[in-house]
Amino acid sequence: MAALDIERCDLECVINNSGHRTYLNGTDRLIVRRGQPFNITLYPRSGHFQPGVTTFRFAAETGPSPCESAGTKAEFSLSGAVDLNQWSAAVSCHSGNTVSLSICSPPDARIGRYSLTMTQGGSTRLGDFILLFNPWCPGDSVYMEDEAELKEYVLTQDGLIFRGTEKHITHCAWNFGQFEPGILDACLQLLDMNPKHLSNADQDCSKRNDPIYVSRVVSAMINCNDDKGVLAGNWGVCSDGVSPMSWNGSVEILRNWSGSACQPVKYGQCWVFAAVGCTVLRALGIPSRVITNFASAHDCNSNLIIERYCDENGNITKKTGDSIWNYHCWVESWMTRPDLKPGFDGWQASDPTPQERSEGVFCCGPVSVKAIKEGELTFKYDAPFVFAEVNADVVYWVKLKDGSQEKMSYSDHVGQHISTKSVGKDIREDITHLYKYPEGSEEERRVFEKAGLQNKLLKPQPAPGLHLKIKVTEGINKGCDFDVYAVVTNNTPKPKQFHLMFCAHAARYNGTLGEECGMRDLDLQIPPNEGKQIPLRLNYSKYCEALTEDNLIKLVARLIDYETNGTMLAVRDIYLENPEIKIKILGEPKMNRKLAVEITLKNPLSQPLQGCLFCVEGANLTDGKAIQEPIASVSPGQEAKVKVYFTPRQSGLMKLVVDFNSNKLHDVKGYKNIIISK
Repeated sequence: MAALDIERCDLECVINNSGHRTYLNGTDRLIVRRGQPFNITLYPRSGHFQPGVTTFRFAAETGPSPCESAGTKAEFSLSGAVDLNQWSAAVSCHSGNTVSLSICSPPDARIGRYSLTMTQGGSTRLGDFILLFNPWCPGDSVYMEDEAELKEYVLTQDGLIFRGTEKHITHCAWNFGQFEPGILDACLQLLDMNPKHLSNADQDCSKRNDPIYVSRVVSAMINCNDDKGVLAGNWGVCSDGVSPMSWNGSVEILRNWSGSACQPVKYGQCWVFAAVGCTVLRALGIPSRVITNFASAHDCNSNLIIERYCDENGNITKKTGDSIWNYHCWVESWMTRPDLKPGFDGWQASDPTPQERSEGVFCCGPVSVKAIKEGELTFKYDAPFVFAEVNADVVYWVKLKDGSQEKMSYSDHVGQHISTKSVGKDIREDITHLYKYPEGSEEERRVFEKAGLQNKLLKPQPAPGLHLKIKVTEGINKGCDFDVYAVVTNNTPKPKQFHLMFCAHAARYNGTLGEECGMRDLDLQIPPNEGKQIPLRLNYSKYCEALTEDNLIKLVARLIDYETNGTMLAVRDIYLENPEIKIKILGEPKMNRKLAVEITLKNPLSQPLQGCLFCVEGANLTDGKAIQEPIASVSPGQEAKVKVYFTPRQSGLMKLVVDFNSNKLHDVKGYKNIIISK
């Protein structure tokens, strides 16, 4: 029988992309998920399809040199029905002048760009499509059962990222924007720019069926330390780029990288690296979320101990690369782990922030969160490093007057309030229990014994004598003068004389200390069985120039008991609140109709604000662009006020993200949820 002469093939992008939950990427090209059928329609120029007589063969190919043995090429014939477990095709319906086909990929197919051809004597190119992971498919290794979680961790284009300190947790909104124009292309480009692909493209493409492999590539490619990755990190002066604090989302970052021949975007820090990584993974179809670990340890020498040093003036230094960050962000992704023993599927932690090398490359993970909880430090990948981030011992060496050093351990300090955004709600979910057993439990002791954490097993009891802690009031606002307190308690039946040094330094969230902005150094006596509060006044006039964009001040109190010569140390970080950004919607929010929003911020400082700039963006709200509205100056106590206009392109719940910058107030964040009607 003569072959059908195909005039054209309709890839049915609108219907398929909707059914595969990729329509937010647009409907101008075919984007489908593996393990799920999609439909195409053939329009023959001549000939008619006859069931049982007419036959076709198909080839689906990806990568530069498609090969069946590598899984990058599949050849399959027309069959009676599609097989969800392999590449297959079947006629779904036909009429005199059309043939509708249903085509399915297996749930372990390689993701990426594909070409589809049909052979019936000669070869006919039917078109190109993009294949993604499919967390809705039970056979896919990223399958997630809960529909609300799928919506949050795959489809939602915005979220909250938590920062601050363990005692004062703040948050900022983030525009992940994984479906914005150009972002999926940038994510696929990221895979193609990774060194493994550049050195052996066929082998790299062959491994793209495995979310473990793909998430590890993404972890390495978000930073630029070893490759043409997306972001350059900077924890200092950022005058030759964009301050990490200024970003509102991932879209501009990925577009800038892709549009500049893959030159690294300046600059990122941990939450930016994690958020961009989350965008890429969601775009590829892997359920992902951003995690914040408060009091996060960075263990450089893999001994699970963080050593800090305190000099005579209360300055905390480090003689090793170890550090304690006020918070640190990474990414969790949902997948099975067939490379591990059973029981370690589910959330896997990976960290794109360049801290330590893993197998010679600046990347980290994925490591099973359950493995961290169980102390399985031999499991792939980088389990000891992540375990230390949430469990390491902290040891302070305090220099004494005679030049000797006294050791103080803080076994319960690291790994506090591990947090992520709650499913479907703008609130914090504490997931510490996924990483650690309850303090003092038998399970916790078993894990510490397995990991060899001896200090954790010997938690000291408070000794009689003097005790020291730092007390602060809640809601300290930037621009105000305020007091903090060293609280000394004498639980002995006799008076005690002591020396107290109480100081404050501006600090960065990664533990780096800046300028001193307050100090008291005095001798005191405290009656038996009493307590005393010693205030330290922090004046805006002194801390304003020292404060970094992190708005953090580190307090250090050091006490020497004159009777025993014993030394005590108390350390605490405080966060200074920025003013609130108020966002008011003017009019009814409707799809494809211009909407006005009024944004205001009151200057809380005693000085005028110069060079003020509001930056506004939101997925499906601002066409994937940032709207900038400058104001020359704002007097003390006065409001900075602007109106912005944009046209929403989709209905549903959207998040408008706002950043405010000036010479004195840096990167003040705000957001507003907006429900767009059709």
